[in-house]
Amino acid sequence: MNWISILVSIIIGAVAGWLASIIMKTKGGLLRNIIIGVLGGFIGSWLFGLLGISISLPYYLDTVLVSVVGACLLIFVASKIFK
Repeated sequence: MNWISILVSIIIGAVAGWLASIIMKTKGGLLRNIIIGVLGGFIGSWLFGLLGISISLPYYLDTVLVSVVGACLLIFVASKIFK
């Protein structure tokens, strides 16, 4: 991975984490949103691959969508475990 790929992953993670926090009505800072978004990207990619779902949208929107779904799932599971 080069620096541009890492930067794009962080930006997509931040956007996905922020959108997931709005959808799931949670609060957190920028670092939390980045971490949740990046982890959500891994979870979403794994889940979509497992289910055989393929999404094709322009301008990284497919990556953001998959990351948001994964991040929402992560927030949901974490809220059930830690409450």
